Amino acid sequence: MNDTFAPATGIGSLPGHDAREAAKTATGSFEDFPFLPELPARGPGADMIGRTAGMLVELYARVEPSGWRLGDRPGRDTKRARAWLGEDLDALEEFTQGYEGPLKVQAVGPWTLAAALELRGGEAVLSDPGACRDLAASLAEGLRLHLAEVRRRVPGARVVLQLDEPSLTAVLRGRIRTASGYRTHRAVDRQVVEGSLREVAGVHDGGPVVVHSCAPDVPFALLRRAGVAGVSFDFSLLTERDDDAIGEAVEGGTRLFTGVVPGTDTALSDPAGSVRGVRTLWRRLGLRPELLAEAVTVTPACGLAGASPDYARRALAHCVRAARSLADNPE
Repeated sequence: MNDTFAPATGIGSLPGHDAREAAKTATGSFEDFPFLPELPARGPGADMIGRTAGMLVELYARVEPSGWRLGDRPGRDTKRARAWLGEDLDALEEFTQGYEGPLKVQAVGPWTLAAALELRGGEAVLSDPGACRDLAASLAEGLRLHLAEVRRRVPGARVVLQLDEPSLTAVLRGRIRTASGYRTHRAVDRQVVEGSLREVAGVHDGGPVVVHSCAPDVPFALLRRAGVAGVSFDFSLLTERDDDAIGEAVEGGTRLFTGVVPGTDTALSDPAGSVRGVRTLWRRLGLRPELLAEAVTVTPACGLAGASPDYARRALAHCVRAARSLADNPE
């Protein structure tokens, strides 16, 4: 089996406010592929945009009524984001003493960040190609420092970087609305998007990078060209239009992080039922069943911030059981 990854992990966000409880859940649920939890319920700075904005180097953001906006200096919101990240890293370090194996950390990717962050005038960074380049460079440097800090705290870990890009397809298709709401920003050239993703992914010094999107029409081929090792997606949003791209990804060695467990409270099916669609896809693509364990990591469909704490714990445990079912009965 590819030992870069493991059969199951989480996406990133969990419900609640307690960093130690979240780290205990993330490490206890996935003994061979834990992740650094995010707790957006704590408020601005713990949300995915604010958390990543706090990692930027020489760019600072603050909360405005319309969202996160770039400013001239680090303010209260930046400091809060950095403090919460430090608290989360402290908790992770406590629960990963002596751990050796893959460990996943998450940050927002350059294009979702450019769509969400505002320039000083209130329009999205996405509106300015130069600002997009500056943002990607700042994010890359911030991630380099963050990854070094994670490796220092958990020296036995093989760190996996996940870039969250739920807005990527909308950026590529010109569907991100302007501040007025009456127009949309022009679609960004695919080569520009690919180049920026490659630049940010490249800070991981040859370590594996996964891109996560729980939106429809994930651009699998573009992500592969950008050099990512894995693609994480909501399995329920796949259509047969995606078949060729997925088949090529698997045959090219790309890991599929299949989001098969719902992200909000619901009755969970039996573990085998949760991965039935993955087996069906495999048969439709004519892929060898024994490739399943090498190519698939089972996850929730998206983050679990909107779930109850009890459901979140059950959903993570369900991912582990579903992955075991896939490995034991690939046919």
